[in-house]
Amino acid sequence: MVAFSRWDDWLVAEHEMIERAMEVLKVNLDKVASGKYDKVQIARAIDFLLEFGDRIHNTKEEKFLFPLMGKRGAPTEGGPIGVMLLEHDLERKLLVEMQMALGSLSSSSDKDKALFVKEGQEYLTVRAEHIWKENDILYNMARQILTEADIAYLLQAFKDSDRQHYGDDASAKFATMLQEVEEGGKKMRLVENLSMDQLHAIMETLPMEVTFVDADDTVAYFNRLDKEKIFARTRSVIGRKVHKCHPEKSVDTVLKIVEGFKNKTMDKAEFWINFRDEKILIRYFPVYGDNDEYMGVLEVTQEVAWIQKLEGQKLLLD
Repeated sequence: MVAFSRWDDWLVAEHEMIERAMEVLKVNLDKVASGKYDKVQIARAIDFLLEFGDRIHNTKEEKFLFPLMGKRGAPTEGGPIGVMLLEHDLERKLLVEMQMALGSLSSSSDKDKALFVKEGQEYLTVRAEHIWKENDILYNMARQILTEADIAYLLQAFKDSDRQHYGDDASAKFATMLQEVEEGGKKMRLVENLSMDQLHAIMETLPMEVTFVDADDTVAYFNRLDKEKIFARTRSVIGRKVHKCHPEKSVDTVLKIVEGFKNKTMDKAEFWINFRDEKILIRYFPVYGDNDEYMGVLEVTQEVAWIQKLEGQKLLLD
């Protein structure tokens, strides 16, 4: 973890990291109208600005710096601190709205794309001015009223906060996150952190049956191989064409769904049936690769009668 001797140096250094992610977002916003933006890079930038910029950096201010300034006489209602809190809320709101809109941005209308860009530019403007106001005004105000004990408290609080969220090597992880934002469209593969045994165990632990049909319409995988299943299937299914795995009366429907996934006119298909005194939900999802190439269909089957019966609420470990 990077060791800072001054609380303000710590926060200013974080501002510099935030500004680097902002620049990535700005470059891509300028390309939205032409369709040449990098969706993955925008997603990473927004995620970094929410996770590091808000959850890590803003939390240090809201939880530690601002309350301490209040104890030393700075007004927390209105005034500079009140303005900073309002801007934190606005930044968060704009980023969340962009995050929600990004998934369908490529197929959005020109009006919706323009709104996305407008919200992004508003965020960049608010955040840039916010950083300036903190660096040049608010932090200077704090320097004049905080004691040596306060400074020691903030340094320890910042350190503990980072460790709580990301461990002893938090600063290295933040640097890696930012590097991934700036690298471009290279997608992260968290699955690479798993061994084949771990991945297999996860798939076998899923409380549902999963089948994958590849891009050639051939069954390539299903979980729960030697376990009881809703719809019995054995190893012989692997390698069979998908149309040979469904009743004849439903083959045309299945093929239409697959075709809809291939040409991207459908993003899911689902139905439910009564089977052996159970309600069975069956859902199909298209699977696309890092470059949005069609890779196949994921079929998810699960019993849902127990879900339909849920009432009220049950808290964890109740």
